[in-house]
Amino acid sequence: MEAAAASTEIWVLGWSVVLLIAHILVQALSFDLSGDLSIKYLLGPRDEQRVSKSIVAGRLLRSLHNMLETYPAFVALALALGVTGKTGGLGALGAVTWLIARMVYTALYVAGVPVLRTIVWFVSIIALLLMVVRLLA
Repeated sequence: MEAAAASTEIWVLGWSVVLLIAHILVQALSFDLSGDLSIKYLLGPRDEQRVSKSIVAGRLLRSLHNMLETYPAFVALALALGVTGKTGGLGALGAVTWLIARMVYTALYVAGVPVLRTIVWFVSIIALLLMVVRLLA
C-alpha cells in the first residue's frame, strides 16, 4: 500500500481536492462580491432560485458544474490505479494532464475564451482515457 500512497496518481488526487475546494470557494465568493444577491440570501436556505447577474460568477458556476461532471470518474480512476498497483506510465500522465487541463479550462472559461476552452476540455477527457487504458492494460 506504500507504493499507492507514493504514486503520482494519488498525489494528483490530493491536489485535485485542493483544486475542487478552491473552485468552490472562489465561485461562492464571486456571488458575494457581485453584490446582486443579498448576504441574507447567500447565508439562507436559498429556497428561491436566484441567479447572479455577474458574468464571471455565472461562468465560475458553470465551470464548477462542468468539473463535477468528470470529477467522479477521475477519483475512481486514480483510486483504482492506486489499489491495483497499476500506477505510473499512461495513468500518471493522464492524472497530471487532467489536473492541469482542469485548471487551464477554468481560467479560459472565466476569461470567456470559447474555442480553446473546448479544446482544453477535450484534453481533459483524453487524459481520463489514458488512465482507463492504463487500468485495463
